[in-house]
Amino acid sequence: MNNHSNFFCGIWGRLGGGGLIIVTMSAVTQHGHLLIADITGYTSYVATTELTHSQEILTELLECIIERIKPLMTISKIEGDAVFAYAPESAIPRGESLLELIESTYVVFRLRRDASRRRTTCTCNACRNIPNLDLKFITHHGEYFVQNISGTRELVGSDVNLIHRLTKNQLAQQTGWRAYAMFTEMGLSHFSAPLEGLVEQIETYEHLGEVRTFSMDLHTRYKELMDARRIVIPPEAAHFIYEADFDAPPQVVWEWFNDPIKRGKWMTSEILPILRIRGRSGAVGARNHCVHGDKQVVVEDILDIKPFEYITVRHTPRGAKAALEITFRFEPNGENKTHFIMLFRGFAPYMPELFKKWFCRYIVRKQLFALWKLSSINDLIKDDRENE
Repeated sequence: MNNHSNFFCGIWGRLGGGGLIIVTMSAVTQHGHLLIADITGYTSYVATTELTHSQEILTELLECIIERIKPLMTISKIEGDAVFAYAPESAIPRGESLLELIESTYVVFRLRRDASRRRTTCTCNACRNIPNLDLKFITHHGEYFVQNISGTRELVGSDVNLIHRLTKNQLAQQTGWRAYAMFTEMGLSHFSAPLEGLVEQIETYEHLGEVRTFSMDLHTRYKELMDARRIVIPPEAAHFIYEADFDAPPQVVWEWFNDPIKRGKWMTSEILPILRIRGRSGAVGARNHCVHGDKQVVVEDILDIKPFEYITVRHTPRGAKAALEITFRFEPNGENKTHFIMLFRGFAPYMPELFKKWFCRYIVRKQLFALWKLSSINDLIKDDRENE
């Protein structure tokens, strides 16, 4: 038997009326990166919310994590509220790629989580407590075997045990962090340059001894990334531009484009959070359903948001590939007034720019503006102010 063959560990066992369990294990020790992405706060979240609804939310958040990790790493298994993944050294030769993966995954998770709470009218405990969920990452580099038990692949080895033990650590108690990325000393050794500003500490585990770790606060990193991030449609790239002036400051007008109840008054649509209904009706940022009438459903993805200044979304008719991207801009215009700008851009994979432009203008003029009563917003603002 050569080094690249499988060896058999014969395990006899009973499966109901009898049967044989065959365990095969790769005879080659593999070296690579190990990663656990663990949703924090979920145990207490489930204990105080509706089980069915909370499971839908967990599924949606886990899916957005898996979508980011899967192109670079192999998903070993879903462990309740955590994702365990691995990749051989050859797949991630540059250690910094792992840090970039962690940062981008956390950004997607936060956008989906935060905007989903912001843009839902649902008042159940599951939706109201979404902000209590957060995400931590544990990374390590070491050895592992791939074991196959009756068709199920499982990673085994001391380093696999170690990374799982590290999910129970003292970092949160010592720092107060709810979201963080923890690297072992072995994991950091595969970075080409040392990372700055990490918190160093030693964890101790029975049978494994002391483990030196280095961690970063993802809340701080998220703010840095968001401050530098900007997804807006510039005027020169827009296929259609709409402008209007409103008799209220940007902070007030903003609510009429973001509060689901107020939006429904001029959009003639019902705004529903997809976290709540995706499993029965049907990633980056939150996702909502804009329901027009009984059948027309448009999926709204929030791409970027800077409160009171701009928000960029993508509207996709359910089941379609073509979409409409929109940037809503809110500019102060004198005292208690807002100059409002909507910049539209057609999105259609593999289609020429001329088609995208035609598609955008047709949808905006013939469909969107037939439903969106933008001219009524000033009157709605006035009525709302008088009823205060």
